[in-house]
Amino acid sequence: MATLFPASVVGSMPRSRFVRDLINGDSAVPPERAEAAMDAAVRYVVAMQEHAGLDVVSDGEWRRRSYIGVIAELAHGFEIGFNPADGRPWTVVKDKVVSSRPGFIAREAKFLRSITSRRIKVTMPAPALLGERLWDASASSRCYPKREDFVRDCVPVLRRELELLRDSGADIVQIDDPHLCLFVDPDVRLLYDDAERAADFAVDMVNAVVDGISGLKIALHLCRRAGARARGERDHRGGYAAILRQINRLKVDHVTIEFSTPGSGDMAVLRDFRPDLEIGLGCVGVTPGVVDSLETVVARVEQAVKHVDAGRITLNPDCGFAPGSAAPVDLDEVYRKLQIEAEASRVLRERHG
Repeated sequence: MATLFPASVVGSMPRSRFVRDLINGDSAVPPERAEAAMDAAVRYVVAMQEHAGLDVVSDGEWRRRSYIGVIAELAHGFEIGFNPADGRPWTVVKDKVVSSRPGFIAREAKFLRSITSRRIKVTMPAPALLGERLWDASASSRCYPKREDFVRDCVPVLRRELELLRDSGADIVQIDDPHLCLFVDPDVRLLYDDAERAADFAVDMVNAVVDGISGLKIALHLCRRAGARARGERDHRGGYAAILRQINRLKVDHVTIEFSTPGSGDMAVLRDFRPDLEIGLGCVGVTPGVVDSLETVVARVEQAVKHVDAGRITLNPDCGFAPGSAAPVDLDEVYRKLQIEAEASRVLRERHG
């Protein structure tokens, strides 16, 4: 029998300076020992999630310079550097994308599978998101005059990685697509000549990656950059009804959405989600310095149960806890938030089981 109200994560966890140094090669740890040091770090973050009581865990995305830039680990055609404006990792496409090193994300999954008996979630970026973030009108136009052509070339690279993830033992692969979710914001829609066409294109590219692949659960994460508040950036507001048609066209099993942030809209929209879609309910806020009470988290889920069957609901935070590879988020605070989420799951199981 499936677990009722499983407690999960979205993906990323805050990184200590030690972990960031390992990623960037700035650590005093000799190169031949760096991988073992990272393995130890990942064991720690997984143990933390297990001890908090989660049913589904991730490796915190601790092996990646950035969750989007991971595409450069899989394919040729990218230049990796740092954004001069804020020092964050910055990847841009400068040549034709050709699969060259498949398996980087799959190796993350294989190690994660070897150290936990919990269900494991592994994340990868959506094609259209890569187009929005990694295509630059001046730097990329020589190889890709049109952004959409770059996006299409990312599809086979991501699809191959998804196949390898299935074979590596991943239970859930989550495709992150905050780009699609931004179409809930009327101001964002005005930036496009045809917002509906752009949103449909994002869905078409996700479907091209996942179509026909079985043997694991495929999820899509929609957020309006809830985690951006960790960096003081703008969050986008608007109800999911604006992209309901696109959500129901997705060839995925599960949709992870946020509902603990202001401006997320009415949960009644869940009634109109395709009935076979599982709902990853964002019921734990990720804003640094704000810890939701147990009662608040439980109340959010109870509100959702009014509109959708309890058996379709997974509990999760609104977003990853480390938006941007160096976001200043306290790991102990995150641990407490996950403990509250897991306790909320137990309370809800007692009520509804």
